Amino acid sequence: MKIIICGAGKVGSSIAKHLVTNNNDVTVIDQSSHLIDNINEKLDINTIIGSASNPSILKKAGADEADMIIAVTLQDEINMVACQMAHTFFKIPRKIARLRSEDFLNPIWRDLYNADNMPIDLIISPELEVAKSIERQLKAPGAFDVVPFLDDEIELLSLVIEESCPLIDTNLISIHDLFQDNINVEKNLRASILGINRDEKLFIPKKEDKLNKGDHVYILTDKNHVARTLSAFGLNEKPISKIIIVGGGNIGFNLAKNIEESFESARIKIIEKNKERAEFIANELNNSIIINGDALDEDVLSEANLEEIETVLALTNDDEDNLMISVLVEKFSKNKKTMALTNKSNYSLLQSSLKIDDLIDPRMSTVSSILKHVHKGTIESAYSILDGEYEVIEAEIIETSELINKELKNSNLPDEIRIGAILRGDDIIIPRSNFIFQKDDKVVFLARNDQIQLVENIFRISSI
Repeated sequence: MKIIICGAGKVGSSIAKHLVTNNNDVTVIDQSSHLIDNINEKLDINTIIGSASNPSILKKAGADEADMIIAVTLQDEINMVACQMAHTFFKIPRKIARLRSEDFLNPIWRDLYNADNMPIDLIISPELEVAKSIERQLKAPGAFDVVPFLDDEIELLSLVIEESCPLIDTNLISIHDLFQDNINVEKNLRASILGINRDEKLFIPKKEDKLNKGDHVYILTDKNHVARTLSAFGLNEKPISKIIIVGGGNIGFNLAKNIEESFESARIKIIEKNKERAEFIANELNNSIIINGDALDEDVLSEANLEEIETVLALTNDDEDNLMISVLVEKFSKNKKTMALTNKSNYSLLQSSLKIDDLIDPRMSTVSSILKHVHKGTIESAYSILDGEYEVIEAEIIETSELINKELKNSNLPDEIRIGAILRGDDIIIPRSNFIFQKDDKVVFLARNDQIQLVENIFRISSI
């Protein structure tokens, strides 16, 4: 496909990298010559310096022949106008825009985004996506990420193997057998290890491979078996209910709102530095306590009764503040879980030394949200791992798929693809080697980025 990406920042460059790997014709537009130079150093793609809201720039980028435009600049207005220009002058079929303003995302304006008004086919909001992701983590303590698949019937858990894990030095086939009951299959643990990140390198494990302390493991599990799965890996924490959110911006506000609606026992306190913003969210939320102050002030943390809190989420718009708040919490109140929002990936190098439990990267949530709408046909969802090097994908098997009526062991899938779970009707299946694929099976699997085209061929997916 020929795709135009508006914005050469972290999100735009990550998407470009993924699309180029899969042999798409990509052009990136940005007003910053510095960002364009950076992306040219990393990728062999077409680049143009200029505003994506200018139709002459879009024409120069090849909009007359483009199949899709993805507008992810830092300015909502440019993203919206770029999609309008793409529709009005160039008839680009697919238009995706990232919008961050609460006003633009307000449901009362949803009728604005259609072909007759503002022609945007898909709106991505990183703040809303991150808020949902954090909410899922709070409900599955111990997991570093929780991602839903197959209409929320399956969840992908990302967790680190701690010293307390009873499965260390156990090979995968033995782990599988430990949780099987051949007499009462209803007791079987429906979970599957998709991949292991060891020493910053992800691999798809074989049955003889063993788990090591420090491994970052990606597991697919039945949503009803999440607690059992975490317990099996030595993670027996109760769902978190006493929370401080530092920063009442879009992420912090939407997170609190989501928790109030779905997690009745939770007690939330929000520390917001801006007085007007604090007053706004106090009026919008029902059960959360709002404190107007700076969380870097020890007296403000004391006012929030830090001692009784289980988790502190630093979600301000300043990466450095978020890191310092997490360090301050650790200094004055031990054994609190800390999570910090960071937009700079190199801060991950400081996570261990600063004793921060989790760093939240909003970029990858946005990239994953966009990629699942870029794939062809029956590929419906995608989640990026290791900056897009691997993806967890959901797809449906249709009549023309070469997998139909084949056993998994005879499917000739490459080593870089791992089938993790299947939804057949209402039944969730963790496949073994003798599993036979059928039409309408919905499959979740891990694939290396350079195997995506092969995946599309295997599932006989029609083009967009």
